[in-house]
Amino acid sequence: MTREEKVAFYTKMVETNPKAELKGDTIPYTSLNGNMYSYLSKDDVIALRLSEDDRNEFLKKYKSQLMVAYGIIQKEYVVVPDSLLKKTDELKHYFNLSYKYASSLKVKPSKKK
Repeated sequence: MTREEKVAFYTKMVETNPKAELKGDTIPYTSLNGNMYSYLSKDDVIALRLSEDDRNEFLKKYKSQLMVAYGIIQKEYVVVPDSLLKKTDELKHYFNLSYKYASSLKVKPSKKK
């Protein structure tokens, strides 16, 4: 799947939640209250941030793995398999869980001045 196709599927997923806002030019991502909860990596991998229970369910159901970025395992992020990307209705559930999890996290202060 090309980067353009991944961006299109990622955008379609984000658009399923009217409260979600797509940010970032080169690395598309979503964040809420300063907490990122999904992104498309420079390596064309889509990651979702999930609570522990939702994360365990997702990893088991989709035989996925935790996201690794710059050699570091991101313990709260799961890799979205390409096969699931094409199933927007199914993926929407997990994207909404990701949004819900981000909304439960402590607000991070903005670095912008």
